[in-house]
Amino acid sequence: MTTLALSEALATAQGRLAQALKAAGRPAKDARLMAVSKTKPADRVREAWHLGQRDFGENYLQEALDKQAELADLDDIVWHFIGPLQSNKTRAVAEHFAWVHSVDREKIARRLSDQRPAELGPLDICLQVNISDEPSKAGVSLDGLSELAAAVLEMPNLRLRGLMAIPAPAEGIEAQRLPFARLREALEALKARFPDAPPDTLSMGMTADLEAAVLEGATLVRLGTAIFGERKPR
Repeated sequence: MTTLALSEALATAQGRLAQALKAAGRPAKDARLMAVSKTKPADRVREAWHLGQRDFGENYLQEALDKQAELADLDDIVWHFIGPLQSNKTRAVAEHFAWVHSVDREKIARRLSDQRPAELGPLDICLQVNISDEPSKAGVSLDGLSELAAAVLEMPNLRLRGLMAIPAPAEGIEAQRLPFARLREALEALKARFPDAPPDTLSMGMTADLEAAVLEGATLVRLGTAIFGERKPR
């Protein structure tokens, strides 16, 4: 992908988000794009940064750490860890990321809190919810969400920002909206239960279902191929 093609793709993605927000009757700055840069080289991330993109999502820890080292001069870049998180990876994630979107159990949350360097301030956390109840997919159940949120809110080096979900694929915008609506309702329930520390983020929606997610309140939309193009097998 050339720099021109990346510029055009990013502008198209931004325009698509803006149109979705307008159609939903929401303010223009009510949601922002996360560019999912997994498997893409650091120079592509740098080009996107020069084009104004600031939020980048990574799934694979070592790949992300290598990019971060190469891009250390970009001091306002915001790194989001969005992949499955195992216990042996929590220290590096706690030390090198601003956000984690894939927390789905207390053990992982506690390790992130214990291992977060104090000088970095609290780590922003989204709880991953298995919103479609898929046996093969990670995420806390809706039934277990409130208990996990309560535990995270007691952890001194974490800041509970909201919820993340990757619903099962669905055909048509109305079918796509249903799981996103359930996630929005779950966030509203958390706000009501924890009014002193209300979470504010819905990390949901990707290339195929951005519009449905925005209609249901998405505040962070994760786009990969729509910005960087197709990925080669890893």
